[in-house]
Amino acid sequence: MAHYRQLRNPFTPQRVFSDDAVAAIHENALRVNEALGIKVLLPEARALYRQAGALVDEETQMVRLGREIIGHALASCPRSFQGVGADLRRTVEFAPGTMIFIGGSSCPNASDLERGRRPGSLADLTELTKLNQHFDVLHALGNFVEPQDVPVQVRHYATMRLQLTLSDKLPHLSARGTAQVEDCFTMIRLARGLGEEAFRAAVHSYTIINSNSPRTLDMSMAQGLIDFARNGQLTVMTPFCLAGAMAPISIAGALTLQHAEALAGITLAQLSRPGAPVLYGSFLSNVDMKSGSPAFGTPTHLQATLGAGQLARLVGLPWRAGAGTAANVVDAQSAWETQFSLWASVLAGANLCLHAAGWMEGGLTHSYEKCVMDVEVLQMLAELCVAPPADEDTLGFDAIAEVQPGGHFFSAAHTMARYRSAFYEPLIADMSNFGTWKESGGRTAAERARDKWQQVLAQFTPPAVAAACAPALDEFIARRTEEGGAAPVT
Repeated sequence: MAHYRQLRNPFTPQRVFSDDAVAAIHENALRVNEALGIKVLLPEARALYRQAGALVDEETQMVRLGREIIGHALASCPRSFQGVGADLRRTVEFAPGTMIFIGGSSCPNASDLERGRRPGSLADLTELTKLNQHFDVLHALGNFVEPQDVPVQVRHYATMRLQLTLSDKLPHLSARGTAQVEDCFTMIRLARGLGEEAFRAAVHSYTIINSNSPRTLDMSMAQGLIDFARNGQLTVMTPFCLAGAMAPISIAGALTLQHAEALAGITLAQLSRPGAPVLYGSFLSNVDMKSGSPAFGTPTHLQATLGAGQLARLVGLPWRAGAGTAANVVDAQSAWETQFSLWASVLAGANLCLHAAGWMEGGLTHSYEKCVMDVEVLQMLAELCVAPPADEDTLGFDAIAEVQPGGHFFSAAHTMARYRSAFYEPLIADMSNFGTWKESGGRTAAERARDKWQQVLAQFTPPAVAAACAPALDEFIARRTEEGGAAPVT
């Protein structure tokens, strides 16, 4: 049986480029950083680059990075590390061969069959956090929807509180300025009973850092790289490139830009604190050239993900990819696009796949029903992580000998000894025939998924280790709210 909480990828990483082509993309990205540079809006970040020997133009805010600076930074990156949960059994490992799934994140809207599509609220984020806590195949938390009903200067208190009191999994923080980040770090230390030194000695949280393609690192993202690195927390450095829009239309060209931006961000993290935990990030797809809209789960998305995996292995770093769909409703398109992009992540050997459940409309909406339907697929993938046995017993000679030609294996001793656990038990899939399905109401997969998430929420109980930290957090939040909170930095 698969151990859903700790998965190892059983597949050999697939390639889309030759070794020479991958080396050429890497060399081209180094050339981009050396000759063209990246625009860095944060003065502190430019100062760190300059101290390392980069060429910095303060007037244009352009930073040109020599390959020796990047090479030194890559050499200091850890190749494996752990993300620690409140319950140590929830600890996840970022290392060669590990496979971690996180639900769809950063969505401004939520949707379900009961209440329709709506702006994300704290109530939605609370419910989605409970759903993601419930399913073991979702290994860490995300900012599933943005709670727009909470003022921005105190929003981070609410989002961090519900993660820490409802879940024992690795929490997500948004990098929106040092003040908010430090508040969140303090809340984690209070919840986990950690001093500053113990907190910085291990990964207790993570954030996603997106460069603004092409070739821009904005204030909050650069500050996030510095703040997380100095505190020993994980940054997932992910340029969000769309071929034909924010990146060259060719896959090799788009990967060149993505690689250059990722290397520049990873270098900043290492200049802030050598040895800081980082993931190489990729979320490269294409746009619809008729409308300009983002597209996901396309052949370009898959090929770009395979190529990103080759580049990550070339530089020797654990890395992140992403699933997703541009579909607007829970339908066949949403299923095939998500599954195609999910398989890309698995076959490329990504250690972390973000947006693995619930992510729709190119990231504009998190769907409750799709979250559950995607979990079904993730659990089926998890089952593939365990190789089926082929020993003397499972080869089944005695069973074949027992059943005469024209007979059946339903009552064979071999079957009777194994039928309860031989096959994956579906979460929501209906295996009945048409007549039985029709008589039982003829419900669609989305309707069955609705029943499942409603059942999970109705029966949800927070882990004891999480619920116990609420009083300490509430005292801190009350004091900081009285002081005015912390406005985000943009």
